[in-house]
Amino acid sequence: MKILTPELYSAPCIKKLEKPVLTKDDIPYDASLIFNAGVAKFNGQYVMVFRNDYGPSEENYPSVRFKTSIGFATSEDGIHWKVRESTICDSADLLPTDELVRLYDPRITIIEGKPYLCMAMDTKHGVRGCIAEVDDNFENIRIISASAPDNRNMVLFPEKIGGKYVRLERPFPVYSRGGKDRFDLWLSTSPDLVYWGETELVLAVEDVPFANDKIGPAAPPVKTEKGWLTTFHAVDRDETRGKNGWEKAWKKRYCAGIMLLDLEDPTKVVGMSKLPLIAPENYYETEVGFRQQVIFPGGMILEDDGEVKIYYGASDTVECLATAKLDDLIALCTEAR
Repeated sequence: MKILTPELYSAPCIKKLEKPVLTKDDIPYDASLIFNAGVAKFNGQYVMVFRNDYGPSEENYPSVRFKTSIGFATSEDGIHWKVRESTICDSADLLPTDELVRLYDPRITIIEGKPYLCMAMDTKHGVRGCIAEVDDNFENIRIISASAPDNRNMVLFPEKIGGKYVRLERPFPVYSRGGKDRFDLWLSTSPDLVYWGETELVLAVEDVPFANDKIGPAAPPVKTEKGWLTTFHAVDRDETRGKNGWEKAWKKRYCAGIMLLDLEDPTKVVGMSKLPLIAPENYYETEVGFRQQVIFPGGMILEDDGEVKIYYGASDTVECLATAKLDDLIALCTEAR
């Protein structure tokens, strides 16, 4: 394991699978990097919507640029996945208009039995976050809402709170935060999933001891008796770090954090672990991949037996799975660290 300072480790309650659950070798079409997937249980099976960046290799990047598609897979056990031979959409489709460059980083939330996707949109005039309706077969999508630039990493809560839809998001306030990556985690509400407002700050970079660069949403929250169990991504940067991937330099490390938000007012953090939930440790998280030292959760499922499955992208290259007991995750948020 490549050790970065300060040293960060996953919580003791986290159990990582020994190898990724999805890689480019599992994909029946052109694929290079498989990561940042949304995962949910839907119609009696596990469903995964994943990001696929394809085209270049480590040897010819960046002279060959990435294209992006959104793929779909199903599973009976949440570990072994069958990838559909057709994608949901491809960046080459330029949906819904030629203003859109690509869609990526999908998240799934099931609301009242219907699946919705939150995705990032690269457009000709900035990065936007969007919400899309998707049919039960995950074959057709329709974008119903898109933010103003620059905003992304949106996730929906699985039910209305106080009669309103709720989402977490990460805007890019460049001027107001000193011109650096001081990006924080915010919440907005909507009466109809289309029009969004009442935006409030939930968690700031300075609130997270293992972040010095930016934070933001990760997987859609899960409802528990103690509050909304919520993961977030947390980034620390050190200018002395070296290459760490395909690019000339990669100086950031992404970890996953865990917190509880109030059931009735999710702008209130009722508990948060002061240490990372998941940190880069395994070989495929620290030694190889496009951007090493990156952990980014996109899906979290609470099973009937109290096990929590957390799906995360590693090194922006593969999709992985970690598990923990619900009681242990709640204890991380509520006990003094």
